[in-house]
Amino acid sequence: MSLAETLTLNDRIDPARAEAWFATLGQACPVDVGAILPPFAHLAYFWNPAGREALGVDGHQDAGIGKPLSELPMRMWAGGRVQWHAPFRAGVAAKKLSRPVGMTRKSGRSGKLDFVTMRHEVFQRGALVLTEDQDLVYREAGSATPQGLVETGEADERRALKLDAATLFRFSALTFNAHRIHYDVEYARDAGYGGIVVHGPLLATLLALFAAEHLGAVTAFSFRATAPLVLGDVAWLCRAGDRYWVEGSRRRVSMTAEAR
Repeated sequence: MSLAETLTLNDRIDPARAEAWFATLGQACPVDVGAILPPFAHLAYFWNPAGREALGVDGHQDAGIGKPLSELPMRMWAGGRVQWHAPFRAGVAAKKLSRPVGMTRKSGRSGKLDFVTMRHEVFQRGALVLTEDQDLVYREAGSATPQGLVETGEADERRALKLDAATLFRFSALTFNAHRIHYDVEYARDAGYGGIVVHGPLLATLLALFAAEHLGAVTAFSFRATAPLVLGDVAWLCRAGDRYWVEGSRRRVSMTAEAR
């Protein structure tokens, strides 16, 4: 696969889908044309529809750029960085350009790992609205899942994170994500998880909204997934200064983030 390959997707940014995004996150909110959308709402757009034959055994569709990003079968979203250059608005036609910008093969105790960074650039009215770098990790089948660190510091603010199967189902539907770890409990357990896995992008979205309440607005957000959060786990959104994290059972950290 060449790093020069680029996928271009266009979208009308339908306000009705933005209303579904708000509802999924627990906020019933009408959305007018031109309304500024919250952090990570772009994930509900720029679908790349493909037939069932284009999906891997895990239900995941690859990036749609030439050859698959990796021949390793297990995919995880390890983290990312988003910078908002201008407001992302509902009802304004948009274009997204996606391309791989970095690939590294490593080997460790858990076997082979491929680290891939995808860059996404979103434009509206010819201007760059946001830049997102997604860090993906591909691993071998049967390899161990990350365990994460135990949080030892004290939070300035903690908020209970209550998620249910309906929220995960809606988030999968809105992001056109058929990855089986988010709905097939037997598959998730066979893959080494304790149960249905909460989407990393969903946790990043909730942390970014949490940060926006503290900062007033978020113009840049970076995050790193450190351990899976399983549906049913007791979990908290936490903040200490400008540091944010998702804390699960026994103070195990599932995601860390910084915002400005």
